[in-house]
Amino acid sequence: MSDSPALPAAGARAPEVLRRSGSASTRSARPVLRRPRPALRPDLRPVLLGVLALVAVACYLLLFVRGSFAFALERRATAVGAMVVAAFAQGVATVVFQTVTRNRVLTPSIMGFDSLYVLAQTALVVVFGGSVLAATDGLPKLVVQTLVMVAFATLLFRWLFSGRWGDLHVLLLVGVTLGLAFDSLSVFLQRVLSPTDHDVLSVRLFGRLTAVDPATLPLAVLVCAGAGVVVWRRRHRLDVLQLGRDTATGLGLDHRRELTVALVAVSVLVASSTALVGPMTFFGFLVAALARQLAGTHRHAVLLPTAFALGVLTLVGGQFVLEHIFYASGMLTVVVEFTGGLLFIALLLRKRSL
Repeated sequence: MSDSPALPAAGARAPEVLRRSGSASTRSARPVLRRPRPALRPDLRPVLLGVLALVAVACYLLLFVRGSFAFALERRATAVGAMVVAAFAQGVATVVFQTVTRNRVLTPSIMGFDSLYVLAQTALVVVFGGSVLAATDGLPKLVVQTLVMVAFATLLFRWLFSGRWGDLHVLLLVGVTLGLAFDSLSVFLQRVLSPTDHDVLSVRLFGRLTAVDPATLPLAVLVCAGAGVVVWRRRHRLDVLQLGRDTATGLGLDHRRELTVALVAVSVLVASSTALVGPMTFFGFLVAALARQLAGTHRHAVLLPTAFALGVLTLVGGQFVLEHIFYASGMLTVVVEFTGGLLFIALLLRKRSL
């Protein structure tokens, strides 16, 4: 009789011991979850990329100098200026163009700027011969080429957007059609050229970053700076513009006016870059695609400087590596265009699979 009270007590403690042992084993079996590291704030990412771009510029200007330092610095400073202009113009123009078209695959070259540049150069050689390309290099030629391409774009926008059925999709369709027409006409004219003139022309149809006339840089910088100020002041409107026509209009934005201003700014940037360094079809697409992945936000206050810094880092850093490691200084535009083309095809295949 004296043992009967002890049995319930022991039986009552047994489940408690089992619960404690079970909970301990469960805790020991659970994986230890580590707290994820905080990601870099989107506002700081352009700053970090800008610092890396400045380091690349300093390395390209100051390292591996052979011979006269003053001569090498002047030559490299001109090349860096051309790269900065191309990076700013192509990167910013492509981001803005993809925003207004609401498409991450299209680039400003679809409007026929590169094709118009190629046609103008080809017609010049056909009429006056290959020697005219070197004889006419300088500030007047840059001004004329830029004005011709900007006038072409302005007339196209005015004609399409002033009509009753003016629409962005019609604009893109007309731009693609004109680009194909310019390409076909250029190919036809190139077939009647002599082998010597054709070789001279072929050199000018690739991007030339290290063979830019220093006298043309100040004008290109001023034009890009003016267009950049217009785009930067409208960075918040671009955030609304990418929401679509109906949403932007419902939020009180004049969609047609802002669309026209953005496209004219894109035209000025692409025209100045193409006239200065030549056509670079996939460079803007490459920079814009990487910027949208690295920025971590859709705000243009972050996207635009990210694209600019990435463009400078790509061109200056790539030129430094090719010149002083692989000793192939003239291959940068070919490598960039090849890489951008591969990324373009990969993105198309990815969208198709989705």
